[in-house]
Amino acid sequence: MQAGVAGGRRFCYRGFVERRDVIIVGSGPAGAATALALAAREPAVAARTVLLEKARHPRPKTCAGGLIPRAARLLAELGVPLDVAHAQVDAAAVATPDARVRLDGTDLCRVVRRAEFDARLAWAARERGVELCEGARVTHLARDGAGVRVETTTRTYWAPVVVGADGSGSLVRRALVPGAGGVVGRAVMADVPVAATRWDGFAARRYDFDFRPCATGLRGYRWVFPCVIDGVAHANVGVYALPPVDGTRLRAELHAALADIGARAATWKAFPIRTYARGQAVAAPHVLLVGDAAGCDPLMGEGISFALEYGRLAAEAILAARGSSGAYARAVRRSLGRKLRRLGLGARLFYGRYGRLWFRLAAASPRAQAIGLGWYNGTGGWEERSALAALGALVLRRAPL
Repeated sequence: MQAGVAGGRRFCYRGFVERRDVIIVGSGPAGAATALALAAREPAVAARTVLLEKARHPRPKTCAGGLIPRAARLLAELGVPLDVAHAQVDAAAVATPDARVRLDGTDLCRVVRRAEFDARLAWAARERGVELCEGARVTHLARDGAGVRVETTTRTYWAPVVVGADGSGSLVRRALVPGAGGVVGRAVMADVPVAATRWDGFAARRYDFDFRPCATGLRGYRWVFPCVIDGVAHANVGVYALPPVDGTRLRAELHAALADIGARAATWKAFPIRTYARGQAVAAPHVLLVGDAAGCDPLMGEGISFALEYGRLAAEAILAARGSSGAYARAVRRSLGRKLRRLGLGARLFYGRYGRLWFRLAAASPRAQAIGLGWYNGTGGWEERSALAALGALVLRRAPL
């Protein structure tokens, strides 16, 4: 393509192309976190960044909306208060194929509605100097010299680095990042007013996980989360599973979960969840993938805390290494990739041939439950300790919980 430069724009045969330092495709938690981290570290770069969103905030987003303590901590580091409506969770009820376990703690999770939460993050990025372009659906991406050209329904942009924050079905990944993209799990969910159920979890500030379907081949679980919709207490009921699974099985499990809390059939929504796998590509020349576009937790399907962490790492790579795909990929592997790989191992163990044995071992040890929950949630320092240290604390009982 023939191109020149006119002021802050590149000129090509299709007309003017807006030139930016960074283009972020998608303004969910991962894209907004990238923008917010850029604004915090280098406002001048943030001012030359555009955050593209195909819809307009607040826009619908199908997701359970669980924020574990690590996500809340990362949110605070970005300087964004959790001031949207949310339900607090301080207890858990877990059903395994052979046992039931109750867990009590403090601040296990906070459940938000993604439409409100995502809007809060995107608008915070805009307030801090990042251009938020809503109603801009990306129609085409292509490498163009030392960068990438991004065509949208409103205008065309060019930047030396593009951040793909456009979810499990990422167009950025498909267009610009070769190689396998991890396993895509599936989930279905429905929201039911608590008053129309016999569920006591909302009042008890509890979430429920049900792994009993693993005994009949489901590689996943059912859940019930408390949530608040327009000021009304609701139960968010859903099912997550890794393949192989079909829609018929997912819907049957959802109906069973609804029946367990005395709820009638409800309108349900389905959504994909791209998971992270060892060795998969999270970057390519001039392109960094974040959030579900890169891959989230394969064991539980949790994505918000990882989205915020991906955003931080992407911003650091953009500023420190000029968007080097190699530097970013190495940073992911060394930090959150390590945790994601361990969660992948957990998925293979608990959802595999001998899963029932692993569930029995976990259910029999309150100490293992406390260590695992602390590691997963990023509390008690367990996330920074090695697997050997955790094993020693479990077997030798040398570390306090």
